[in-house]
Amino acid sequence: MNYLYDTYIKTKTQRDWFERIDALADKFAERADTYDQEGRFPFENVDELKNAGYLSLTIPKEYGGEGLSLYEFVLLQERIAAGDAATALCLGWHLGCFLELAEERTWDDDMLRSLCEKVVNEHALVNRAATEPTTGSPTRGGMPQTKAVKEGDQWIINGTKTFTSMAPALDYAIVSAQVGNSGKKGNYLIPMNAEGVSIEETWDTVAMRGTRSDDLVLKDVKVAESALVEEDRGKSELPKAWLLHIPACYIGVAVAARNEAVHFAKTYKPNSLPGPIGDVPEVQRKIGEMELELFKARELLYSVAAKWVNEPQSRMEMGPSLMAVKHVATNAAAKVVDLAMRIVGARSLSLSSPLQRHYRDVRAGLHNPPMDDIVINTLAKRALE
Repeated sequence: MNYLYDTYIKTKTQRDWFERIDALADKFAERADTYDQEGRFPFENVDELKNAGYLSLTIPKEYGGEGLSLYEFVLLQERIAAGDAATALCLGWHLGCFLELAEERTWDDDMLRSLCEKVVNEHALVNRAATEPTTGSPTRGGMPQTKAVKEGDQWIINGTKTFTSMAPALDYAIVSAQVGNSGKKGNYLIPMNAEGVSIEETWDTVAMRGTRSDDLVLKDVKVAESALVEEDRGKSELPKAWLLHIPACYIGVAVAARNEAVHFAKTYKPNSLPGPIGDVPEVQRKIGEMELELFKARELLYSVAAKWVNEPQSRMEMGPSLMAVKHVATNAAAKVVDLAMRIVGARSLSLSSPLQRHYRDVRAGLHNPPMDDIVINTLAKRALE
C-alpha cells in the first residue's frame, strides 16, 4: 500500500477487495506490453478476474452479486488500469452495465435476474453495443440505423455496431436499435452465439489495442419478443454515473506513467551528475506537477463518486458534475503522461518502454464520452440558466 491509494480506502470491504485486485494488477502489468504489441484480447487477465468474482462486483446481492457501489467500482478500476488499461476499460463497460441496471431497475425483474445469474454462475461477459459508423457516439443523440422488425413473436434485427469492446469474449450484447416503425429507440439483449451474429475484425488503432473493439455485425438475427429489454425513456433517465469508470481508467494510466518516471528519476545516475536525476530541481518540478495533476483529478473523481453514493436525493442534478470529472481527469492524465515522458527523455520512446504505451492509451480517453466540447457547453448552459 502507499499514499496514492490509502487516502481513498475507507472501509474493510474496500481494503479487502483492493488487496485482492492489487495483486492481480501487478501480474497484468507484466503482460500488458505483450497484449499491446500483438493487439490481442487479454483473456488471461479476464479469466483471473472471473475467478476472483470481479465480474459480479456491481450485481445486486439479491441476485447473487457483490453489490458494491460506484465508489468501490472506480477505486478498483483505477488500480486495474495501472496494471493494464485495456483490461480495465473492457471490464468497466461490463460492470457499468450492471451498476446502471441495479440503480435504475428499468428491466423486467425476471429478465434482469436471469442475466445476473448467468454472470454470477457462468461468468458471462456483457457489453452495450450502441455506436455506429453513421451516428458516431450515442451520447450525441443520433438515432441508430440498426433496425428491429417484429415478425410474429420474434424480432428480426439487422445492423452493424462499431467500437464493441471485448468483442471476441462477449457472451451477450445489449444492442440499441430502432423499434420497428415507431421512431423510437430500444435496447435488445442478444446472445453472441445467435445465428446471424458475427464479428468483423476492424480494430486497428494505436491505443487500447487489447480491448479488441471490433465491429458487431447483425444479419437477420432472430430473438424472442422479450429480448426488447429497454425502450427509450427520454429525459427521465438518471445521469450515467457508471461512466466514471472512464476517468478512473485514464487516471490509472497516469499513475502507471508517474510511477515509471519517479522510479527512473530515483535510479538513473548519469556520470555528469553526482547523484540521480531526481536531485535536479527541474526534474523535481515536473514530478511535483504530476503529483498536483493527479491530486486534482483523483480528489474530484472520488468526491463526486462518494456524493453519488451518499446523497441519492441529489443524483438527478449531478449530470454536469459527472461530466466535469471526465473532462478534468482525462486531460490531467494526458498531461501527467507527457510530463513523465519529459522526465525519462528519449528512452520513453523506445518500444521496450511502457511509457510509449501509456502515451498512446491515454489519448483514447479524450475520445471516450462525454467529449470535451459537450462538457464545456453543458457547464456554460448551467451557469447561464
